[in-house]
Formats: sequence, structure tokens, C-alpha cells
Amino acid sequence: MRQHNFKKTRLATSLSLILGATVIAPTFAAETEVKKTDNVEVIEVTGIRGSLIKSMDIKRSSQGVVDAISSEDMGKFPDSNLAESLQRISGVSIDRSNGEGSKVTVRGLGPDFNLVTLNGRQMPSSNLESTVISNSRSYDFANIASEAISGVEVYKTGRADVSSGGIGATINILTARPLDTPGQKASIGIKAVMDQSTDEGDSVTPELSGLYSNTFADDTIGFGVSFSHQERNGATKEAVVPQWHTQAIAPVDGWNGGINNTDWEEGDTFNRPQQFRYNFTEFDRTRDNGQLVFQYAPSDNLIITADYTFSEQTVESTSNGIGAWFWEGETIDGSLNEFTTGTNHSPVVWHSGAGPDLSFSTSESAQKNKNESIGLNLEWQVNDNLSFGVDFHDSSATSKADSPYGNSSTIEYAVNSRQSTTIDFRPDFPVMSISQLDGLTGAPSELITTGSSLRNSQFENDLSQIQLSGQYVFDDGVISSIDFGISKTDNDVRASIMTAQRDTWGGEGSVDDVTDDLFTANSSSSQLDDLPSTGTNAAGETIELFDLFYNFSFADAAAEVASYAAPNNSNNEVSAGIWPCADRFCVNENWTTDELISEEYTAIYGQINMEFEIADMPLDISAGFRYEETKVNASAMVPAYTGVDWVSNNEFATVDTGESAFTNFSGDYNNFLPNLDISLDITDDLVARASFGKTLSRPTYNNIRGGVGIGEVRQGFATASSGDPGLIPFESTNVDLSLEWYFDEGSYLSVGYFKKDIENFIGTKTTPGELFGLRSPTSGPRFEEAMAAVGSSDNTAIRQYIFDNYPESSTITGVDAGGTTTGQIHSVAGDDLIQFDITVPFNERDATVDGFEIAFQHALESGFGIQANLTFVDSNAKYDASVFDSQFALPGLSDTANLVAFYDKNGIQVRIAYNWRDEFLVSTNNNLNNPRINESYSQIDINASYNISEDFVVFIEGINITDETQRMYSRSRNELLNAIQSGPRYNIGARYTF
Repeated sequence: MRQHNFKKTRLATSLSLILGATVIAPTFAAETEVKKTDNVEVIEVTGIRGSLIKSMDIKRSSQGVVDAISSEDMGKFPDSNLAESLQRISGVSIDRSNGEGSKVTVRGLGPDFNLVTLNGRQMPSSNLESTVISNSRSYDFANIASEAISGVEVYKTGRADVSSGGIGATINILTARPLDTPGQKASIGIKAVMDQSTDEGDSVTPELSGLYSNTFADDTIGFGVSFSHQERNGATKEAVVPQWHTQAIAPVDGWNGGINNTDWEEGDTFNRPQQFRYNFTEFDRTRDNGQLVFQYAPSDNLIITADYTFSEQTVESTSNGIGAWFWEGETIDGSLNEFTTGTNHSPVVWHSGAGPDLSFSTSESAQKNKNESIGLNLEWQVNDNLSFGVDFHDSSATSKADSPYGNSSTIEYAVNSRQSTTIDFRPDFPVMSISQLDGLTGAPSELITTGSSLRNSQFENDLSQIQLSGQYVFDDGVISSIDFGISKTDNDVRASIMTAQRDTWGGEGSVDDVTDDLFTANSSSSQLDDLPSTGTNAAGETIELFDLFYNFSFADAAAEVASYAAPNNSNNEVSAGIWPCADRFCVNENWTTDELISEEYTAIYGQINMEFEIADMPLDISAGFRYEETKVNASAMVPAYTGVDWVSNNEFATVDTGESAFTNFSGDYNNFLPNLDISLDITDDLVARASFGKTLSRPTYNNIRGGVGIGEVRQGFATASSGDPGLIPFESTNVDLSLEWYFDEGSYLSVGYFKKDIENFIGTKTTPGELFGLRSPTSGPRFEEAMAAVGSSDNTAIRQYIFDNYPESSTITGVDAGGTTTGQIHSVAGDDLIQFDITVPFNERDATVDGFEIAFQHALESGFGIQANLTFVDSNAKYDASVFDSQFALPGLSDTANLVAFYDKNGIQVRIAYNWRDEFLVSTNNNLNNPRINESYSQIDINASYNISEDFVVFIEGINITDETQRMYSRSRNELLNAIQSGPRYNIGARYTF
């Protein structure tokens, strides 16, 4: 073996790309192997250095702006999670779930604006949300293991031959093909995942992966198989404020409370928390991946490939929490609270002397995500000049509940024991201190059950695609080749949800109904041992963390509550949406929302590729177009609503017969997407690029759904929404300019500018209207009579009057601990029709996104090296937190930076990676026009390996080794929405390659 340094000429770059990008043969890390192919000496490098060289060669040789990541060896991707690796690319940032990368944002455009393909095939995606129907098109990278991946390409500019859908980027995941690397090759890896965050699961769990490929019959038949099985138990600690309410100081508009002991001026506002909670969650994640590949080359000019890809991920979690609600009407004592200055006041320290309820909750969620794809590909080289390709695949993605209680369910208990609550919002993880009323401790013997909510969701996405492609290569002349093709894609989506919810949040039954043995007292401080357990009040005095919560089983709580709260009559129509199984907690597939969407895309493309020289400088130009026609059909189930029930003082429920009908809507559009890519080799080392073109992303599924869905019904207001299948897609006109300097093997510096002018952003408009003839039980002659009779607007007294005087339009379920009648009051013919605020989407806005990307990579002969990149993103659609009116702003916009230092020599590989993402907007309307903003976040990961022999390597990985806290807030950092700590995670393992 010998080392050989050379300049990356065009010939060398092409050979390296062709012969090195898919090599999976085992070699000693960080060393080189000399091969002779047709008398051309080719140098193969593996390990970190080899991966960087392959990725750099793809970047240099590609049309347009492309970044890539390549495997370092067979079965070894740079990170154990694909999203974690992708964030090392300039302009790419990620969202995390349970401490793992899940979704990607590219150049400030979020997951729904990026398309994911597998070996060039558009893949279906499926997701579930906790409380609402899923609507996202984004792909969750947590579903796929990285061990079987040979590379990932990120196309940041549009290409005629690439499926449309990503105005941020198209991300193409590559898997190995056996005929690309003839002979027998195999790798098996085993890993122990050490997650110390869990208290209930196994802190050490296994991962096992393997790959095998072989060729036969003079390398005309190839077979490959890969598999991965991964288990992980972990836990998260979370502080949550679900909503912040903005309140005017004076006069108090729409509020009963006020402020005293302050010098605030009339017209100022302050934001108050709705509630505060600690949630302690344990989860169990299992992931299985597999792929089978069969290839047959009956002649030198024909290759047939058949493949099957499978992935399945199940995530189960249980959560126990403690929370405190705050009354909207309470008077805030300015001497006990500390607020920020200015015209909008956010609590630095919050003190509440009202709202006595202290709630304890148990939650369970379980879902299974399953992806399958079967494909067939033919590559036919007709002659030296003409080639054709045919690719077909039929793929599916399904997400559904994996529990009899649905995919997201909660039961709560409460005791009216709080005297006051103080929250110090200054630490990253806020401290809540509670003083209780004399004689009350929050013990199980003092608890009563309140409400519950069980939600069952399902999301199915079936996608079939056929692509015909061709290329004609010219022997001479300016035009080097012509690419052309046609494709057809059918995308079918079904999204469904049902809810079984008891709105008895004021309490049900008595303390005698609750078994003390159900609860096990636990210490909050023991769960937060790495977080602050003391804070400071407004007077500067130390406050202690409220050191109590309960562990209790959702299944045990469900069985006990059902024993005294379930209705006796299994045919009780009023309870059908609350107790679908009549005598126990359960969910079913009697969907309250059921939406079907069918999209059909037909596309043709063509592209001319030219090569010539200007002043002895090679110039490559590719000019092409993609024309697409899209048809959309959407239908939605509309329940047969019969009325509205008033189920408690502030809670309402719609009533339906259980029967439904589907309404159907349709739309269509077409798009012409040109592209022009120019690459000029100023010298052998210096490349200038310019790309111009158009790309598109389609609207999210909720915006193109059919039918009308009722959102919330309250006293005095009600909401509903509908979609519009006729919406046209987001269309971006793109400009990319870059300069790339390849100054050494595996080393380069690039600087790029990009600009995206994006049209057709979707806004909403709200119009009033009546729906389904629904009437309000709190508006009309009966309600006015009751209000006059009791002499006030007290809903408790009004409800009691209606129960006593109109029993024929009521259903009484019992009497609570205070002697108040409980049950439902039904709407009747004399009640007023409800005026709904109906929200509909429409194409309303344009926006511009632009920015700079700087990337640097250098591998030294000493074995040390560095990767660094920095991305600046700007837009004319930024969010202004000082403005309280509704705003149009782009979620996901943020600057990012990555710094990776590595060592790769003599069988030792070490990588330390630092990733930073600046704060960014998540949504503009978390509630009442208040935003959700993700705080800036950084994380350090490390991995190291040692080659004991050419075939055997041991390694260790550390993820989030500094135990960072992820935070989201509303208008200021003090207005916490959630803070999550998932803890560091370490992996230790070995891999054998032969």
C-alpha cells in the first residue's frame, strides 16, 4: 500500500465518483488501497476521510447545488440517526423527538417544504398528532435506521429529472446494490444503548444490524439483504404552560380580574399563564428495518433490479404529571409578582393566590409506524449513445394507535388544596412552589376524579409511481447529451380520528370512590436531580420546589373510574361519544373525522446538457424543464349532527346520530418548472456555479381536505374549519450562486448565495355562518328565563334551574360532592342558532427567503481534520413578537452553524460535533394570536472507534453529552411553553466486516 496525493482534475473526480461512491468493501480505516481497473490507478479511501472525499466528489461533479453524505464503511454511517447526519450539511437543521432527530428544515423552510426520496423514488409519509388529525407531508427520519444507508444526497436546486415537492430541498436516500460491488461482502454490528434517563425501563438496551451481499454466475446475478433491530428505553422531564392569555390592564376588556400595586399605564398588556405542569414521561421505542435486493444482468447492456424495503417503529409512553390551573379573573398582586418592563409585561416570577385545584394526571400513548415499498427497475443501454430506464414502485406508510386506549389518552384527578402558587420562570427549567391550605396535603384520600380524554388516530398513505427515463449521448459537438422522461404518481391519503372525552373537569363522584392504593407518592426533585429545585420569589426569598407527584397506571385508573362513572345504559346516545364501550374506557374506529385525499401527478421533462470552453475554461450548461399536471379529489365524512349538549359550566359537546355521509370536492392545477444550471471550472481547483429555476411544494393535507369540521363550541362562540382542494401549490423562483475552491484531497471551501421568491403561501379567512342547524343551549328563551329566575349569570345556578324545571330536555347523571346536579342539558328547537366562525384557507401571500452558506472542510496528512459551516437566512416574512395582531410569518427560519473536529489515522477514528441552531418560529397562533418560538439550541455529540483488525472495529458514541434543555416560549423567554430535558445517551458496540 502507498499513499498518493493528487489534484482533483475532472478525470480524477469522475473516476472517484463512479468507482468510490458505492464501494462497501472492508478496508483498514484511514488507509488507502491501490486498485487497477483498465490500467487506471484508482485509490480507495475509507473511514471518516474516505466518506468526506466521496461526499466532496459528489458535490463537485453534480449538476446544480448538491451536498452529500456517504457511509464511512459497510454498515457505518457517520451518525446512528440520519437526521443527525443531515444537520452537518450547511443550511440543514433538524427537529428532535425524544432526543432523536426526526424532521429536517432546509434553508429556513420546514419539513413540509422538503421532499424525501428513496433511490430516486418519492416515498409516502405518515404521522400522528396527540389531539388533532394529522396533516403533514413531512417524512420522519426516526423511522429508518442508518446502518443500511450508503449515502444521502441533498438537492438544493431544482432538477428536471427529480420529483417535485421540495422548494427547500429534495433529500435522496441511497441504499447499496450488489452488482455495484461484485463479490461476497457482509457486516454485522451489535450495540448497547445506554440511556440513564429512564427510571422504569432497562437503562441498557440492544441494537443489532447486519448486511450481506453476493454475486453469482460471473457477476450477472446479485443478492443483498440488510436488517436492523433497535430498542431504546428512555425518559423525558418537561415543564409545560399550554397557553398564555394576553390581558389588557385598564380597562379590563373581557376579563373579571385586574392588577393592583403596579405603576403600569392604561393600554399596557400582560400575559398570564393558563396553567403550569410538570410531566414525567417514560417511553419504549422499538425499530425494525429490512431490505431485500435482487439483481439480474442477462447481458452487458441490461440490468434488472427488484427490491423490497420495510420499516416499523413502535413508540409507547406513559406519563405522570402534576399541574396547577390559574383563574382568568383573579386579581394579580403586583407586590408578589415580578414582571418585565415595557408595554407588554411578562412574568419573571408568577404568584397566584387563586385557583385551589391541584391536579394529578396519568397519560398513555402508543403508536406504530409502518412503511413498505416494493419496486422494480430496468436499465437498458440500447447502444453507445442511447439508454432507457424504467422504475416502478408501490409503497405505503401507515401510522395507527397501538393501545386499546388509542394513541393519546389522559385521566386526571384533583384536590382543592392550593392556597398559593409561585413560579420562578428565570431558570431554563422553571421552579414551581405551592403552599397548601391548612389540613390538606394532596394525599390520595383527598382526591376526586375529574375529566378524561381518549383519542384514536390513524393515517394511511399509499403511493405508486412509474418513471420512464432516457438519455441520448452525442459523440461530438457542443451538446453532450439530452435527458428526457415521463412519470405518473398516484398518492392516496386517509386520515381519521375519534375522541372519547369526559368533560367532567370540575369533578365527578367523591373521595370515597378513589382507592388510595392506586397511587404511589414520588419526589419531583428526584426526577429533576440535574435541574434546579429552588427558585426565588419577587421579594428575593428562596422558594422550594413542590416535591410531590404520583405514579399511577392509566389502565388501573381507567378500570376504577369506569366502575363508578360509566353509564348503566349501553344504548345511551348521549354517552356514545364518551363511553363507546359503555362500561369501560376504550376507543374504536367509529371515526368522528374521516378524510380521504387522492392526488394524481403526471409529469414530463426534458433537458439539454452542453459542454464547451470559454478562454480555456471548461463550461457545463444544463437547461431543462419539468411540466406537471395535478388532479386532486378530496372527501370527508360529515357527521349527522342532531344538537349540542351543555355538559358542565363551561363545557359543550356536539351530538350526532352515529351515522354520516361523505362530501366530495375536487381541484386541479398545472405547473411549468424550468431549470438552468451553469458550472465553470475557472481552474482545476476553482469552480463557479449559477442555478436558476422553479420548484414547488404542495399544500398540507388539512388545507385541501373536503367537508367542514367543527372545532370548538363554547358559550358565546363556536369555531369550524374547512379545506379547499382547489388550492394551488407553493411555487418558488430560485437563484443560487456559489464559488467552490477544492484546494486539496478531501478539502474545500465554498461560499454560496441563494434567493427564493415564493408565491401562493396559504392564509385563512373567517366568515360567520350557521352549520347543520345546530342550536345553543345557552342562548334563547329557556336560558333567559333561567337567568332571570336566579338573578345572575352564574352558570351553576342556571344549570340547576334548567335541571329542575326542564327535565324533559336534560339528562341527569348524578350529584357532585357539593350537592350540585351533574349531567347534560340538550339544545331544543327554541334555542338560538349557533353562529360559527368558519375558517377556510386561500392562497394569499408571497414571501422572499435569501441567505448565505459558507462551508469549509480540510483533512490533514496528520489524520486531523475539520468540517465547519455557517448559514444565514433572512426573509421579509419574519415574526415580530411586539405585534399582537395576526401576522404572516414563515416558521422555521433560523441561522445555523456546525463545527466538526475529527482524527482518522492508524485505525483510530474520533469525531466531536457541535451543532447550533438559532431561535425560530414554530407557529404564529399557539392561541389567541400568541406565537410558539423555539429557543436557540446547541448540542455536542462525540463518537470514537478503533480497528482492532482490518475486519473488527469497536466504537463508542455519545449524544447530547452536555445534557442540554430544549425550550419553547411565547412572546418572551419568560413565557415558557415547554422545557424538555431528555438527558445524554451513550452507545457502545462492535462491528465485524468480512
